[in-house]
Amino acid sequence: MTTDTDTTRSLYDRAGGTPFFEALVGRFYDGVADDPQLRPIYPEADLAGARHRLTLFLIQYWGGPTTYDQERGHPRLRMRHAPFAIGPLERDRWLVHMRAAVAEEAPPADVAAELERYFAMAAEAMRNRG
Repeated sequence: MTTDTDTTRSLYDRAGGTPFFEALVGRFYDGVADDPQLRPIYPEADLAGARHRLTLFLIQYWGGPTTYDQERGHPRLRMRHAPFAIGPLERDRWLVHMRAAVAEEAPPADVAAELERYFAMAAEAMRNRG
């Protein structure tokens, strides 16, 4: 018998697989699109691409298919984010939208806690200003 707190299964599986991550990233980018402080970081011409890449990255990171690696290679997150000015404000606004997306998707509590730890760490790691 498995339960939602069964940590032997990947977070990808416990969260609900690809549909969960597609919905999570969709909600996140809905927030970004309306955020005057954060939106300038995301070039309009690549907003759909950014959605696609983040979805694939999170799916792979949390134990799902490795499509991200097949399409993009190693994530190299710091390098890929280096061209964008990411300071404390941008980090905090990113977290506001990601935390709201997680809350709206309402995954099991253990999944939400793991996502929160990762997103807080990752958002700080991407900071390259101030």
